[in-house]
Amino acid sequence: PVPGLPVLPPWSVYDFLVMGPSDPIVAMLDGEATLPCSLVPAMNAEHMELRWFRTKFSEAVLIYQNGREQHEEQMPQYAGRTSLVRDLLTQGQAAVRIQNVRASDNGRYSCFFQKGGHYEEATLELKVAGLGSAPQVHIEGPEQDGVRVVCKASSWFPKPQVQWTDLSGKKFLEFSEAHAQDAAGLFSVEAALVVRDSSAGSVSCSVLNPILGQEKAMAVSIPEPFFPQASPWKAAFAGNLTVLGLLLFGAGFFTRREHSAKVQERQKQQELHQAKEEDLRLNVFYTFPLSLPQYYFRKVGAEPTFKVYWREEQFQACSAHKNLALSPGKTSVTWKDTCVVSDGRCSVLGLEGITWGRYYWEVDIRNGVDSEFALSVCREHVKRTGFYTESPDKGFWVVGCFNNGYNACTTSNPTSLSLRQHPSRVGIFLDYDGRDVSFYNMTDGSHIFSFPRASFVGKLFPYFMLKSGNVWAQPQLLMFIWGENQQMDDLSVSLCLCPLPL
Repeated sequence: PVPGLPVLPPWSVYDFLVMGPSDPIVAMLDGEATLPCSLVPAMNAEHMELRWFRTKFSEAVLIYQNGREQHEEQMPQYAGRTSLVRDLLTQGQAAVRIQNVRASDNGRYSCFFQKGGHYEEATLELKVAGLGSAPQVHIEGPEQDGVRVVCKASSWFPKPQVQWTDLSGKKFLEFSEAHAQDAAGLFSVEAALVVRDSSAGSVSCSVLNPILGQEKAMAVSIPEPFFPQASPWKAAFAGNLTVLGLLLFGAGFFTRREHSAKVQERQKQQELHQAKEEDLRLNVFYTFPLSLPQYYFRKVGAEPTFKVYWREEQFQACSAHKNLALSPGKTSVTWKDTCVVSDGRCSVLGLEGITWGRYYWEVDIRNGVDSEFALSVCREHVKRTGFYTESPDKGFWVVGCFNNGYNACTTSNPTSLSLRQHPSRVGIFLDYDGRDVSFYNMTDGSHIFSFPRASFVGKLFPYFMLKSGNVWAQPQLLMFIWGENQQMDDLSVSLCLCPLPL
């Protein structure tokens, strides 16, 4: 006997106890779960009545009686999905195996063993876990003083946890989150974040299964133009004003004349900054301090600057597929016969490849609603004749309009995209070094899709494909960015990219 504990009667009186696992059993959705119980002391259970049930004795999951499984009292949702593991039944060990595990299988179970007039039972817990879809992240547009970014994921169990982080891994603490549960009991989540720091450059949404400790994540780039128009010079001016205010507060001995001189100097600086901004608006390049996204260029221990060359130049076409017609200035492409429906794909590429740097261009699309076409980039030596597949493993990073809607060609089976508004202009952002290809609906300012971090090898070419409909496309290169240590002579890629014939 142990002091403080009750003394159990001898086994001749108590007969047996039933023991179950003390820790929860974890099973994957659509997988298999085994719920074991055993007798203490070990004894042959072949001629016992065994029952696994939920909260009530009548809610039978499996019944074993008279040497075989009985199905008359079994709950319908377990019919055809359960079986008795009886390999060690003679040693007093038995288990019920549940196949095609569902979310509704999650919870507590009781196992019941009866021999003659004596019976005992034990409880055990099954935790069902499921990894749902990878999060889809898109930009909804400006909101207040930032950009609203939304993350959606579905078919998770149990309720997943969401976290937003920036490029450095720092967590965003303030964001909204909403969950919903479908008829199968699986959870979907929608989390919205307002990014107010234009230097964030890219944000990542991760969805975590709390039972498995596993997560899926997706990042999205937020180009500078998507933030509410706020002058970097005004921000610098506001910072200078704050510092100056503190200095004036702690240095009251300054004379009024000195104060007036400083105010006039600040006004001159502001006028100079505004003039430089006007130069930028008129497509004149200028060297900016670190006020555009740090996502583009980062340095340690220095105040980096970088040059943004903002151009509005048309793509110039040289020649194209025989079924395609180029405009007289070779700045747009469409069908020679606007009623033609091609059995294959007719495409043009950029004349000069991209091997470094960050580009942003937009494509004006006319009559795109009832047409089939695709836009983006591809590797240099991809197959573009006859029937071919547009997917990253084939060297294509493509978003297009086909199958009655917009799709991303992530695999051989395109991923359907949900757009709030059909775009008449699509923005394409290519960061070669950052391995990023992203698409934006410039009609409503929303994010369309970003490919997972790509593996770029060799040259990439802008890609335009027409398949059917009366579609017309006109690309326009808007921005090219590189670092301060690179000179004008380093620019080996022409800003005018020209379609290359098949």
